[in-house]
Amino acid sequence: PVDIATSDGARSTTTFKDVAGNAAAIADLGEVVEFLREPRRFAGMGAKIPKGILLEGPPGTGKTLMARALAGEAKTNFFAMSGPDFSAMFLGVGTMRVKSLFRRARKAGGGVIFIDEIDSLGGKRGRQNGHVEDDRTLNQFLVELDGFDASAGIIVIAATNRASDLDPALLRKGRFDRSVTVGLPTVDERAAILELHASKRRIPLGTDVELGRLARLMPGASGADLEGLLDEAAILPVRGG
Repeated sequence: PVDIATSDGARSTTTFKDVAGNAAAIADLGEVVEFLREPRRFAGMGAKIPKGILLEGPPGTGKTLMARALAGEAKTNFFAMSGPDFSAMFLGVGTMRVKSLFRRARKAGGGVIFIDEIDSLGGKRGRQNGHVEDDRTLNQFLVELDGFDASAGIIVIAATNRASDLDPALLRKGRFDRSVTVGLPTVDERAAILELHASKRRIPLGTDVELGRLARLMPGASGADLEGLLDEAAILPVRGG
């Protein structure tokens, strides 16, 4: 069988309320929610709905979380795979995995297809150390991207931290129409991320804990780094009894 583990296409329960930091990126993605909710209304006015959105930014900045939140806001299905999942030693397996993913999205009536590490799937064709099967898989992905109608209610969101490695054909108009930069959080955004994780996970904090001060002490930290900090903070007192 060529199908591999993906998200099952279920409705995402994550929303933008579960995302802190990167307000500009969330605002850009918020415009897409209406496209997904009422695709035929936009198509009826002759508006071209974006087929693909590229999320570009350092690791740990919440690109996957944002894509899941977008699907949750639109109350639509969420399918997720990683670029390396499409790589295969055997001829034709990669193309079949691409076909299977888009077929499932169409059968479900639309939704968000999220592909993490798109540079593994969409790297420049003919690149050094590349494999001819990788090029075939990318070609099939481009065919599928061109093949669905805008009113189908499908939007492909891809994430990468190496946009310069992507094939130019992937980034042309009509495919990945929009690019959203997801940067490292500012000091205020770091404080908001710490507060969100602490409250959502009900981590008991001492009266002398100042999350704003911790945020100022961690310049350059990503959302994943800050979540890891709270993990350690919760584990250490348990170890100490």
